[in-house]
Amino acid sequence: MRTYSYPDRSPLLDRLWLLQDRHGYLPEAARQSLAQEMGLSVTALDGVVSFYHFFHLEPAGKHQIYLDNSILAEQRGLGAIRQALQAATGAPIGGVDPSGTFGLYETSCIGLSDQEPAMLVDFQPFTHLTPERVHEVMAALKNGIPAVKLADHPRSHLRHTPSPSRTVFFRPYRPGSILARMRHMSPEEVLSEMEASGLPGLGGAFFPVGRKWRLCREQPAPRRYLIANADEGEPGTYKDRVLMQRLPGLLLEGMILGGYAAGAQEGILYLRAEYRYLQAGLQRLIDDFYRQGWLGHQAAGIAGFDFDIRIQLGAGAYVCGGETALIESLEGKRGEPRSRRYYPVVRGYHNAPTVVNNVESLVAAARIIELGADWFRSIGTPDTPGTKLMSVAGDCARPGIYEVPWGTSVQELLNLCEAADTQMVQVSGPAGTSLGPKAWGRIFSVKDVRAGGSVMIFDHRRDLLQILLNYAAFFRLESCGLCTPCRAGTYLIQRKLHHLARGQGSDRDLADLTTWGDIMQAGSRCGLGQTAANSVRDMLEQFPDYFASRLAPQTSYPGFDLTTARRAYDELIR
Repeated sequence: MRTYSYPDRSPLLDRLWLLQDRHGYLPEAARQSLAQEMGLSVTALDGVVSFYHFFHLEPAGKHQIYLDNSILAEQRGLGAIRQALQAATGAPIGGVDPSGTFGLYETSCIGLSDQEPAMLVDFQPFTHLTPERVHEVMAALKNGIPAVKLADHPRSHLRHTPSPSRTVFFRPYRPGSILARMRHMSPEEVLSEMEASGLPGLGGAFFPVGRKWRLCREQPAPRRYLIANADEGEPGTYKDRVLMQRLPGLLLEGMILGGYAAGAQEGILYLRAEYRYLQAGLQRLIDDFYRQGWLGHQAAGIAGFDFDIRIQLGAGAYVCGGETALIESLEGKRGEPRSRRYYPVVRGYHNAPTVVNNVESLVAAARIIELGADWFRSIGTPDTPGTKLMSVAGDCARPGIYEVPWGTSVQELLNLCEAADTQMVQVSGPAGTSLGPKAWGRIFSVKDVRAGGSVMIFDHRRDLLQILLNYAAFFRLESCGLCTPCRAGTYLIQRKLHHLARGQGSDRDLADLTTWGDIMQAGSRCGLGQTAANSVRDMLEQFPDYFASRLAPQTSYPGFDLTTARRAYDELIR
């Protein structure tokens, strides 16, 4: 069989970032030069550029502002902040002011849900915004003060951990301690300990971590990879940000541990662009790991184990949170999901066996090697051992990070965060599960409420249709458009919801929402399309009286009748 050699496009995203940092956007001449250098057509390169939200083909302002427009921001004064930004900069939303100083854009959740309203200015974070603060920041930028000197340091609100003997994540950490234990274990012993622990993947899929590592190691291949997925783009989620702020060394040790067990030679930390302000600190820590001998040749002092780690900065695409889309992005392509012919552990990055774990899973794995599988299994439930990090935000007195054992009920979490008059809880973001009061007794576990990490709380002041409209706009924007069920379904669901919000909805609209949700779940290519209608279907089921109250007074309309439609024609031809 004939084979073809294609240029290695892996450096493409990094090269595009370098160009955009230099010019403020990606000029045509620079794109042509880069395409020629990398052996690509300009059309192919522009196809990649156009896929990512944070790359610009036209001048985008000396200072680029990205305002978080998630539902939590919307409910905490987004409208006033938007108006203040437009007044202070002179720029329209999605455009640049006449002087070219400011580019003003909206974006989805930037991982600061407990500190809304929030924005990024030149990829530096600004939290708890007020109109007055907006005017102060814009005036300072006009006076030449760089955003990095004005930015806020995002707080990592750790609100609750279990008793010290049952805390997995936020307990004292001594750098190098996990690697010291690993040094006295064979890869097989690490794999056996991980499998015995029962650690599930903590990004939402729940595939056993130890099993994934073993499957990768068993593949006959000269090279293998491990990817830490730090692209937590699910609205309302920020636990991985907090882990990278508080325990970055533990993450790196978890990556080295996974690479050792899976037989990988390279680890890649895929960092979402919204967390670019963390990149320099993470890189300094990686450099320190090399100086300590924990990375590179004979990593951690283990003969025959060479392991490197590098950071890959994303460029803004929710779908890249999925493992195959993430791998496509790493290879310098559009971050579109692959067809599921092979799993990444068989053919992943550069068609080599590849482990993809999220940040939380890798940190938990490191703790298991430190403290033992038996200890880990003593926490949580028999089917879901350990603890889970919950990113809690919304209508509660104490938003922040909660480490709770699996088996904790929804009501217990609401009590911990001091939520009152709660109407609805959104678990795992808009693509997750919407829970009403009858579900407060349910527990977080693989067999009940599957929690990816986001918990958004809405009290009775909030309108459910406005929440769903925000979700629908998010999914329509983030759909890659590759498959028809998702491309058409996200549009039609948004349209039906607008119909209901205007008081023009009918029973047929409610039925259509359910039908399209079923079609998207069954026929979409990736997880985005398969889950984009989850919240709509959940809320229709759990809040029937609310939706009935939003229907038009007259909802019975004549349907299409073929006989009636043909009557005039039939009479004519007789």
